[in-house]
Amino acid sequence: MEKERAYVLGEHRDDLFFMAMFLLVLVIVFVGFAHTYYLAGIFHAKLPSLLVHVHGAIFSCWILLLFAQTALVLANHVEWHKRLGVFGAVLGGAMVIVGFATLVAALRRHANLGMRPESLFADDVLQLSLFAVLVCWALLVRADGAAHKRLMLLATVSLLGPALSRWPYAFVFSSAWAFFGILDSYLIFLILYDFWSRRKVHRVTILGSLLIVAMQYAMAPLAHAGFMHRCTLWIQGS
Repeated sequence: MEKERAYVLGEHRDDLFFMAMFLLVLVIVFVGFAHTYYLAGIFHAKLPSLLVHVHGAIFSCWILLLFAQTALVLANHVEWHKRLGVFGAVLGGAMVIVGFATLVAALRRHANLGMRPESLFADDVLQLSLFAVLVCWALLVRADGAAHKRLMLLATVSLLGPALSRWPYAFVFSSAWAFFGILDSYLIFLILYDFWSRRKVHRVTILGSLLIVAMQYAMAPLAHAGFMHRCTLWIQGS
C-alpha cells in the first residue's frame, strides 16, 4: 500500500511539474505574440493573410491542448487524455504543414521580420523538422508516460524561438547567449527535475536536449550555406 501511494504521489508530482512547464511555455508565447495577435483581438488582428491567422490559431491550440492533456492526467481522466491524443496527433501534423506553408508565403512576400531571408528559412526549417521528429517519437512511445510527456515538452520548446524573438525587452537580444539561454532554461529545468525526482536524467531528456542544442548551433551555418541561399531565391522567384 505504501509503495502504491508513493507511486501515485510521484505521478502527480510529475504532472504538476509538466503543467508548470507548459504554463511557462504559454508565458513566452503570449508575451511574444500579445501585441500583434492576442491583444490585437485574434480574429481582428491585422495579419498579412488568412494563412497566418490559421497558423496562429493552430499553434495556439497546440499550447492549450498540452495544458489540457496534462490536466486530464492529473485528474485521472486517462481515457479522455487518450481520445484527445488522437486530435493532438492530427494537430501536430497540421502544425508542420501549415508552418511550412506560412514560411514559404512569408518568403514570397519578402516579409521583413528583422533577419535575412536565408536565416528565416534555415531557422524555421530546422525548428519545424525537429518538432516533427520529436512529436513522432512521442507518439511512438506513448505507452511510456514518462518518455511521452518529456518528448512533447521538448518538441514544443523546439518551436519557441519565433515567440521569444518577438519579446519587447532588450535584454533578450543583448547576445545570442541571452536569447538561447532563456530557451535552454527549459532544458535545464527538465534535467534538474529528473535528477531530483528520478536520481538520474531520463534518456529522452538527454537525447531530446542534445537535438535541440544541435539545432541551435546548426542555424547560422545552414543560413550561410550556398544551397540555402539558392533555395531562398528560388522560393522568392528571384
